[in-house]
Amino acid sequence: MNKNYAIFDMDGTLVDSMPYWQRLAEEYLRLKNIRDIRTEVLERIRPMTILEAARYFKEIYHFDSESEDIAREVNELMAEHYREDIPLKPGIKEYLAKLKERNVKMCVASATAEYLMEACLRRLGILEEFEFLLSCETVGAGKHSPEVYYLAAKKLGAEPQDTAIYEDAFHAVQTAKNAGFYVAAVYDENAKENWEEICNLADEKIRNWEDAE
Repeated sequence: MNKNYAIFDMDGTLVDSMPYWQRLAEEYLRLKNIRDIRTEVLERIRPMTILEAARYFKEIYHFDSESEDIAREVNELMAEHYREDIPLKPGIKEYLAKLKERNVKMCVASATAEYLMEACLRRLGILEEFEFLLSCETVGAGKHSPEVYYLAAKKLGAEPQDTAIYEDAFHAVQTAKNAGFYVAAVYDENAKENWEEICNLADEKIRNWEDAE
């Protein structure tokens, strides 16, 4: 990567959080003493938002709590993981240090809320590497839209063609590439089925951070 600016995704790129997201529904139901957790239930909620999943849980498990309260509890459970035990991807700290030595200005643009990004990255010792953190919640659009990338680049003082975006998800790689950014695809087990498609779109491919230049 030879750009002067870099925008990093967080989940699946900087931190190894996707397994926690994948286990979240089952973890919550077990905390609620639900022992008969059927595979079809977990598959059914996979494409749902947390609030949609909460409504579904209320319907099939007859929880007394309102759906909004269930969603809040699920979100707080995930927030605990960001604050307590989600790890860095191996080698990322050293990679960021190399970019810092080259005076690359960096930020994070993620679907995760900014206060959770801050808590997680501070605990992991890399928060100071970034100029700022930007959430899709703040922008009001997810990564099917390029708005979060455009705003991040603007805040960095950069143009898209001078900026590298590091992403692990196919839809985000596609959005960033179509918006005119240099795209570095980062491998994550959660997106392994799309890895070949991701590589075909990206300008650069990073299988693991230890070997990245």
